[in-house]
Amino acid sequence: MADATQITLHQPDDWHLHLRDGEMLKAVAGYTANHFGRAIIMPNLVPPVITTQDAIAYRARIMDALPAGSAFEPLMTLYLTEQTDPADVRAGFANGDITAAKLYPAGATTNSAAGVKNIEAIYPVLEAMQDIGMPLLVHGEVVDAAIDIFDREAVFIERILSGVRKQFPELKIVLEHITTADGVEFVKSCESNVAATITPHHLTINRNAMLVGGIQPHYYCLPVAKRETHRLALVEAATSGDARFFLGTDSAPHLDGAKESACGCAGIFNVSVTMSVLAHVFENEGKLENLERFASLNGPVFYGKSVNEAMMTLEKQTQPVDISEKLSVAGGSMTIFNPKFPLLWRVV
Repeated sequence: MADATQITLHQPDDWHLHLRDGEMLKAVAGYTANHFGRAIIMPNLVPPVITTQDAIAYRARIMDALPAGSAFEPLMTLYLTEQTDPADVRAGFANGDITAAKLYPAGATTNSAAGVKNIEAIYPVLEAMQDIGMPLLVHGEVVDAAIDIFDREAVFIERILSGVRKQFPELKIVLEHITTADGVEFVKSCESNVAATITPHHLTINRNAMLVGGIQPHYYCLPVAKRETHRLALVEAATSGDARFFLGTDSAPHLDGAKESACGCAGIFNVSVTMSVLAHVFENEGKLENLERFASLNGPVFYGKSVNEAMMTLEKQTQPVDISEKLSVAGGSMTIFNPKFPLLWRVV
């Protein structure tokens, strides 16, 4: 239910999250647990999570890093390689140890060097996933020096994803962190088995945030933010209530020293302000009543999960949330995502 100053919804889930490992994991896990019931955990560690046993071990480290008494549930994924064993995928999914598998084109993003170069090499795995109903999560960018970085999502859809969809029409596919109108239209063109996650930062910034007034490293992510026309297409999709679109923060923590360098890391830490950002976006569109669908309902339906029983209330206040303070984590500081407008909505 919602009015002008308050909205109550089922506790949201995060269907695309980076928790990292080691000290960084210990520093950031609590921020997710404070707001979200579950999260799909990305497997691009060093070394990556490539087997079910890797996923089980990583899940144990996550559970150890959570605040005492937390009910947060990490949903584990495998990092697909051209050597991934279909039998391991089947067994891990059947036992509930893994929820999905992630396709990283080799070299497309952070810690993706071990990813897939030849998509047909993983067709046996995709066939097994289609057979058991296990979702394929896709980082949808080509890795081709001849393709402009701002066009890589659209080209991936044309060259790779359309073929996978044709070859495996019953395979459940999530096109992760879409950034373009092309991504929106691809998902809308599929009547079933295809969905997309959208991040809070891609809903609120375009490429000017990264490039105007000097290089702004804390707005650099992969896939990079695109033109304003693409941002508006994402906003329309997210706020529409369409069940094929749901929240994936793609929150990706890096120390400021790794961001503010000659070769800065891609990634934005946003999980602590995600719900505040989303409430602003949905209110601005006059679609606050659809926030629960995007953040809390659509994802569980696609993944075949029950909706969280716990509830969350957000209130609109007169004083904005303070996001100026750096987080002290893992031997350094980390910047919280600033959407460049006052955050008046907060979780209460």
